[in-house]
Amino acid sequence: MKILISNDDGVYAWGLEVLHKHLKKLGRVWVVAPLEEKSTTGHSLTIHKPLRVHHLENGFYGVSGSPADCVYIGIREVIKAMPDVVISGINRGGNLGQDVYYSGTVSAAREACILGLPAIAVSCNIDPKKRKEEHEVHFETAARAIVKLLKEIALAEIPKHTLLNINVPDVPMNRIKGFRAVKQGFRFYSGTVLRRVDHRGRPYFWIGGQYKGYHNQAGTDCSAVADNYVSITPVQLDCTNHSYLQTLEGSL
Repeated sequence: MKILISNDDGVYAWGLEVLHKHLKKLGRVWVVAPLEEKSTTGHSLTIHKPLRVHHLENGFYGVSGSPADCVYIGIREVIKAMPDVVISGINRGGNLGQDVYYSGTVSAAREACILGLPAIAVSCNIDPKKRKEEHEVHFETAARAIVKLLKEIALAEIPKHTLLNINVPDVPMNRIKGFRAVKQGFRFYSGTVLRRVDHRGRPYFWIGGQYKGYHNQAGTDCSAVADNYVSITPVQLDCTNHSYLQTLEGSL
């Protein structure tokens, strides 16, 4: 199996290292990831400036661009062939509900999805109220879950232009209850904007906001992970609301 790995936490992230350690048991693995952290950058390609690719001592490739850039460059310039699967992660923090639109982790998988390749985004859902060092996060659990999944599902059966968004609870493997195929949920954030003034008296802003919980609905990624299940959500490129499309057609 030929596997391309990327992420948005950067090429030096511990979650990436752990994922690579486990996946190299399944076949040949290439790692192409951003040189710097690109969390919440969404899906973007860098077309306004050149990209640099650095071949690092551990064999990984660092790219001076976005997660989507890494997949784009990784396939065309590093591997120079289509891999069997592209896996993005392991992200430090969950990508649940509408997070998929902001997530650089998911965007790397989506770039592969656009190319028609089987693609998986994997995240470890850390409690936002707890401060954890990287080595304290249960990335091993997430990596083992991905290996188990790859052995159980047929990549060829994943519909074209559909990626699998996987979220794993931040707990030891023996506390994982199993896998659940679920739909996308919805998370709540405070939407806080912090206003500051620089030394010249000019205002500037920090966009952030704190996590405030999720819509507690059964059968969603949010509820599955909260119950210590690994959530698997098939996410397709087509965002059309087909039911409303029919209504709209009828009113025109």
